Amino acid sequence: MTTASALPITRSNPFAPPAEHVRLRESAPVSRVTLPSGHEVWALTRHEDVRAMLTDPRFSSDRQNPGFPLLLTNQRRVTGFKPSLISMDPPEHGPARREVVGEFTVKRMAALRPRIQEIVDEHVEAMLAGPKPVDLVQALSLPVPSLVICELLGVPYADHEFFQTRSSRLLRRTTPPGERQACVDELRQYLRELLARKEKEPGDDLLSRQLAKTNDREELVALGFLLLIAGHETTANMISLGTMTLLENPADLAELMADPAKTPSAVEELLRYFTIAEFAASRVAVEDVEIGGVLIRKGEGVVSLGNTANRDPNVFEHADELDLGRGARNHIAFGFGAHQCLGQNLARMELQIVFDTLFKRIPGLRLAKPVGELPFKDDANIYGLYELPVTW
Repeated sequence: MTTASALPITRSNPFAPPAEHVRLRESAPVSRVTLPSGHEVWALTRHEDVRAMLTDPRFSSDRQNPGFPLLLTNQRRVTGFKPSLISMDPPEHGPARREVVGEFTVKRMAALRPRIQEIVDEHVEAMLAGPKPVDLVQALSLPVPSLVICELLGVPYADHEFFQTRSSRLLRRTTPPGERQACVDELRQYLRELLARKEKEPGDDLLSRQLAKTNDREELVALGFLLLIAGHETTANMISLGTMTLLENPADLAELMADPAKTPSAVEELLRYFTIAEFAASRVAVEDVEIGGVLIRKGEGVVSLGNTANRDPNVFEHADELDLGRGARNHIAFGFGAHQCLGQNLARMELQIVFDTLFKRIPGLRLAKPVGELPFKDDANIYGLYELPVTW
C-alpha cells in the first residue's frame, strides 16, 4: 500500500475545493489519506462513490466507533451524550427518524412560509433603518434561521445568544477539548430544563409534540441539540455566502430579480457550489466492502470530500463554473440516503425568501469590502463567513 498523503482541510480559494482534493479525484479517487489528527483513513472524491457509500449499510455513522474519522486531535468525542440521529445506525435510526420527519414535510414548511417572510421583512426593515455599512451576518444571516428554528422547536428566542455562542465554539476546529465538552454540557443542561418546562406547559412546537410521543428525555435532548445547531449554522452560512456570490455576479443577480421563479434553481446551484458541510458524510466500515474498485476493511474510517464530489465533471457539466440556471438537485450538499438532511426543505425555503426579499428591498446593495478581505471560516467544520459588511 502506498504512503497516505496528507489531506488539507482548509480552502485556499473560497470558491473552490483544495487543489489536493481535486488531484485525488483525478488520479486516485479512492485513496488513503492522513488527516490533521494523524489518523489514516480512506477519502472518497467522486460523486458516485460517495453516494454508494452513503446508501451501503456496511458503513456506520456511529461517532463513538473507534474507527470513525476525526479531523483533528482536539476533536475528541464528547462524553455523556446520547447519540443523535446523525450518529444512529439501523435498526435504531429508522424509527427515530420517522418520529420526527413529519415535522419537516413540504406541506408543513409551506405553512411556515408566511412567518418566515415576516421574520425576513422585519430584519431587512431594521437594516434599512440603521447605520451603514452593516454586517449582514449579524443583521440577517444569523438571526433569521435562529428565529425560525427557535419557533419550530419552541425555544425562547431570548436564549438564542446562549446557543449561538456555544454552537460556534463547537464547530470551530481550534476549540480546546475541555471547552468543547463544556459547551456540550451547558447545551444539554439547557435542553433538559427546557423539556422539563414543556412537560408542565406544552406548546405548539416540535419538542412539545415529541414529548407526547416518548418517555426518553435524553433522546429528545440529543434531537434538540442536533436541530438547534444544524438548523441555524448551516442556513446562516449559506445566506452569507449566497449573498456575497450574487453581489459578485451582478448579471446573474439581475436575471433573478427579473424572474424570481429562477431563485429555486439558483439556491440549488449555490448549495452545490459551496457544499459547506464538506466532511459531514463521513463513516466507518463495519464489514469489508469494495467502493470504486478498492477494498475497504472493517474498522477503517472513510471521509467523503463532498465539495469535490459536487464538482465531479462526470456528473455536472462545467462543474467548476457557477451556473445559477443549472437547477441540478442530484448534488450531495444535504448528504444522501437514510441520513439525508431532515431540514433541507426548510433551508431551501429560507434561502429563497431571503434572496428574493433582500435584493428586492435593497436593490443597490453592495459589498463594503473586497472579497479578498472577507474573513472566511477556514477554521470551522461548517464553511461560511464570520462577517459580511454590506452597504447601499
